Amino acid sequence: MLDQSTRTAILKLQQQGHSIRGIARALQVSRGAVRDVLRSGTPIVPTLVREEKATPYRDQILELYSSCKGNLVRVHEELVVSGAQLSYPALTAFCRRQGIGQEPKEPVGEYHFRCGQEMQHDTSPHRAEIGGQLRPVQTASLVCCYSRLLFFEFFPTFTRFDCKVFLTDALQYLQGACETCMIDNTHVVVLKGTGRDMVPVPEMAAFAERYRFRFQAHEKGDANRSARVERSFHYIDTNFLAGRRFLDWEDANRQARAWCDKVNARFRDDLKASPRELFAVEQSHLKPLPLWVPPVYLLHQRLVDVEGYVSVNTNRYSLPNEFIGRHVEVRQTKDCVEIYRGPRLIATHKRILEPTGRKYRLPEHRHQRGQAPQRSDSCPEAKLLLAKLPEAAGYLEALKKRYPGRVTLPLRRLLGLVNDYPRAPLLEVLQAATQYGLFDLERVERMVLRKLAREYFQIKPGPDEGGEG
Repeated sequence: MLDQSTRTAILKLQQQGHSIRGIARALQVSRGAVRDVLRSGTPIVPTLVREEKATPYRDQILELYSSCKGNLVRVHEELVVSGAQLSYPALTAFCRRQGIGQEPKEPVGEYHFRCGQEMQHDTSPHRAEIGGQLRPVQTASLVCCYSRLLFFEFFPTFTRFDCKVFLTDALQYLQGACETCMIDNTHVVVLKGTGRDMVPVPEMAAFAERYRFRFQAHEKGDANRSARVERSFHYIDTNFLAGRRFLDWEDANRQARAWCDKVNARFRDDLKASPRELFAVEQSHLKPLPLWVPPVYLLHQRLVDVEGYVSVNTNRYSLPNEFIGRHVEVRQTKDCVEIYRGPRLIATHKRILEPTGRKYRLPEHRHQRGQAPQRSDSCPEAKLLLAKLPEAAGYLEALKKRYPGRVTLPLRRLLGLVNDYPRAPLLEVLQAATQYGLFDLERVERMVLRKLAREYFQIKPGPDEGGEG
């Protein structure tokens, strides 16, 4: 079929008096095509009107489309079962032309941003080879809308704590913050509402207030609003992650930062400059960082178990043995796990990002096999007893042999006897107990009480009472 410009030329040459043969030879078309154009007398290309194979089944297609939940494969199967002679491409073409199951396409908009007006943040799942194993990663990215400056990092998961860690790194990379941070309606930041009605979580609102920006969510279904950051994920997946291998998470993020420096310094045809050059103009419009940027940490309250460990995300971190059974405060930061007892730091471990269920013991928390850890005061009760009653040293040694490894309670009971009863009768009873191997302290106490009743609490008659008899 001839296009409209060729048809116009045919009509014009015919008006100039040229023959059909001459027009066909000049335009290199057939004489029959020239006759058809002259017969129609119009340069407009006629519309082909022909009945489609699916037209007789239109009502049935609409009914099946609803019952098959929009699955055209199932619609075609049901049509064939009912006897329709129709191919699947003919069905899809018919539905496309008739608008069945097709949403009308609307032209996309275009956004213009001034310097320092907006930055966009989002995450996307990818797969990367870390430690010789292909594993899922969460790629967190932030892009300045004016300069297109890009920054991203990898995380095993992306929680609210990880979000604050990433934004802190990103804002330090930018050395400032834009007025707003555009996000999707993620539960990591959003407390309730969507779009303009979004209310951020108080924790995240306080974080944004510290850096003097505010979170803003795009309207539901309006993914194009955050196109600046969305477009970068495909580039990261097909360029940075293609063929790269990483030793660990730290190596992956180190290479990611170096790649960002390289990409941000590269000239882009669409910008007529590099993102780094545009950012040099934008940086003066950013909100400056606060004078002191406190480290982001996640707080845990833990009880040190009998093996001398505390558990964080199934990973177990060691402490000195004197803290076994005590409550401690664990601060999980980006790179390390800090353990506090009150205001004092008692241990610092390198943070393990992934849950492994393994134990991690520092060298200073180890003691050689067969050697018990030295204690600052192994038996304070025995020292106190020797100070108060040095004559009972023999009984103390015998008592320790009688209760090896569990002598603390008997010593405390004996210390109570020393504090409650007179010295002389107690020494006599302990000497007898040592002689006969008596270590039942309840019986020792009864012996002391009988001795006191017999020798110390006798009532002597007065002079008047003795003369009356």
